[in-house]
Amino acid sequence: MPTNYRPFEVIEVKFKGARKEFYLNNDNIYLEIGELIAVEGSTGGYDIGHVSLTGELVRMQMKRRKTPMDQVTRKVYRKATEADVDKWKLAKDLEWETMHKARTLALDLRLSMKISDVDYQGDKTKATFFYTAEGRVDFRELIKKMAETFRIRIEMRQIGMRQEAGRLGGIGSCGRELCCSTWLTNFKTVSTAAARYQNLSLNTLKLAGQCGKLKCCLNYELDTYLDALKDIPDRVENLQTEIGTARHQKTDIFKKLMWFSYPNQEDWIPLKVDRVKEIMAMNKKGQKPVNLKDEAVELTTTVIVEKTPDYENVVGQDSLTRLDDKPKNKNSRSNNRNKNNGSNRPERSLKQGQPVPKAPQSNQKPAENKKSQEPKKPQEPKKSQAAEPVKTEDGTGAKAPSASRNNRSRNNRRRNKPSDKPKNEEN
Repeated sequence: MPTNYRPFEVIEVKFKGARKEFYLNNDNIYLEIGELIAVEGSTGGYDIGHVSLTGELVRMQMKRRKTPMDQVTRKVYRKATEADVDKWKLAKDLEWETMHKARTLALDLRLSMKISDVDYQGDKTKATFFYTAEGRVDFRELIKKMAETFRIRIEMRQIGMRQEAGRLGGIGSCGRELCCSTWLTNFKTVSTAAARYQNLSLNTLKLAGQCGKLKCCLNYELDTYLDALKDIPDRVENLQTEIGTARHQKTDIFKKLMWFSYPNQEDWIPLKVDRVKEIMAMNKKGQKPVNLKDEAVELTTTVIVEKTPDYENVVGQDSLTRLDDKPKNKNSRSNNRNKNNGSNRPERSLKQGQPVPKAPQSNQKPAENKKSQEPKKPQEPKKSQAAEPVKTEDGTGAKAPSASRNNRSRNNRRRNKPSDKPKNEEN
């Protein structure tokens, strides 16, 4: 760069709600994009903002926004210090509470207005209240009460629906952040003609944005559609043929195709725009083509070939009925553990002089184990026998013990007596 080169002395600063303004950097402070700086306030004091643009790009931005150099009068004070940033953050924390209090004051005065946002100045001495209203509102009494409540300078600014959506922000139907809250500064009027030129369905739910108005993005591709529509004839409704009248159904602007159909047929016939112009000229002269199907354009359809996935055949390696298998009996597992107790244990190496441990002996005999495993059979109830009187030496009769009591005691003795033979041998 030449030695006498001097950078452009104007910078662009961004504030809350996508508000951007130009400031003079007379002291030639080296600033980077995104840095916090302290600038001159609109009515005194200072404000804190982010540097959004520097250098020659600011000159181009001023030309785009039609801002002359004479209108840029406010200056850049310094880079924001820690004290400036702390005070600025405290002011921003008060905005939400201040907005709700201002709304209650407006409701008490029965004003037909909606306070949508509050913007505090960086030095916490002034606040700008943004509101929306259908008509003019007399808020002089409201300003008096707000000044008494908040003890700051008050500025009221009316905005439209689009400006309100830009200040609040949000996510659009495209999945991205709203254009009005990021980069869009000039809000041009959007009409339903923009949707008609682009062959869009006039559905207000799809064409309206979060502000309730038509989406600003409808104007983005409007010029391209208008250039393509120059070659397409206007107000084409019917084409006269010898078979009958063909009615216009659809137009593909970029492919230069127009579809027509006969009243008693469901098929749509695609024709090129040049051929449609020729048929229209023939109809003006009183001439008619034979049939539009003979002149239809063959449309190439793209066939999507599905690739077969490359995988290994694992059929039969795993059983589908593995979940239907019944779980094993827990009793058999416990019995096997008792039988094999000590047999599967690894032998330990013994030191010299250490006695050999004896294998644990089971308390029950094999016959008893086998007997315990077999299910018990239900015993049939025996008939009670009448008790016969027994004569004593004195001659007096005494009652003999009942047979049922004797049978119970006999059964108990048999159950408690260990048998030497297995049950199978006894039977």
